[in-house]
Amino acid sequence: MESSDVEAVHQQLGRPPRGLRGVAHRCPCGNPDVVETAPRLPDGSPFPTLYYLTCPRAASAIGTLEGSGLMREMQARLAGDPELAAAYRAAHDDYVARRDKAADDEGMEPLPRDMQSTGGMPSRVKCLHALVAHELAVPGANPFGREALDALPEWWSDGPCV
Repeated sequence: MESSDVEAVHQQLGRPPRGLRGVAHRCPCGNPDVVETAPRLPDGSPFPTLYYLTCPRAASAIGTLEGSGLMREMQARLAGDPELAAAYRAAHDDYVARRDKAADDEGMEPLPRDMQSTGGMPSRVKCLHALVAHELAVPGANPFGREALDALPEWWSDGPCV
């Protein structure tokens, strides 16, 4: 990863990033807005969030969506729509497969199979930040990430966050 990207992520997070593998998505402003992290931190502790949203403006906008009750609506739809539930399960499976591949690439023990993937998948809608990060990193992979992303304002329109 380029040092300028590491510095941008450091500024976005307000702390040094941990376990970075690379930039998974760039904001239209040019900065990273999603990074890929190793499934285990340098000390060996599990870190199940493969795709981590770093842009504070995007995070703030997603927080507003979470506060609006959108996750409750999504959870209710998940329980009542078998097709949506299957797509969400496929998003979970995609995430776990990519996380396992990252572990293999890094020469580390994969995370336990029964560990959640991210954002509550596959049975709950728990964190839109994680679901949007997955959708930005792997377009078309996450139905709820896509819905949330489509509901967001253009967080980059005022220029770079850092």
